[in-house]
Amino acid sequence: MSQMRQINQAIRSTIALWLLTALLYPLFMLLSGQIALPFQANGSLLTNPQGTVIGSALIGQPFKGDRYFWSRPSTIDYSTKPEVATTGVSGASNLAPSNPELLKRIQGDIAQLKQANIQPTADLVYTSGSGLDPHISMAAAQAQVQRVATARRIDPNQLQTLVAKNTDGRFLGIFGEPGVNVLKLNLALDALQPNL
Repeated sequence: MSQMRQINQAIRSTIALWLLTALLYPLFMLLSGQIALPFQANGSLLTNPQGTVIGSALIGQPFKGDRYFWSRPSTIDYSTKPEVATTGVSGASNLAPSNPELLKRIQGDIAQLKQANIQPTADLVYTSGSGLDPHISMAAAQAQVQRVATARRIDPNQLQTLVAKNTDGRFLGIFGEPGVNVLKLNLALDALQPNL
């Protein structure tokens, strides 16, 4: 085989593989996602009753005030800090358990929870590995029911029902633990009492 023929074959192989891996495969995946799972493929975006996008079911958001269920703390504060110029930043603090800065933050969070008469749970005190976890445990949601019920002047049993409706089960029925999606739960709260 001549050298020119080998070069020609190498160029054709490169172009064929490039078309397959850079164009056809991504296009196939894009179309498959849009056809089979359009909500998930487009970011699992949630809207308010006016149709405005207010967040994603996949990314946690901070909630303040007694009228809402509080999310997990986030090292990156869910990209709402002014010094974080881009969204989508994720990651843990990488602080050792003995680090004074971490201990100070945890003690402050525990004091805030106790002041709000909430029994601290691990997920209300510790951040997740990604810093973007949208879920809290059922225990963390249950610990906040009375506070939210009092602030909204609503029957705690109604909140229990909302918590149950917004609880995601185990993945494939066996992996992980059930978790409450805080954004969905707080949207359901606002839908229950739209004039507050």
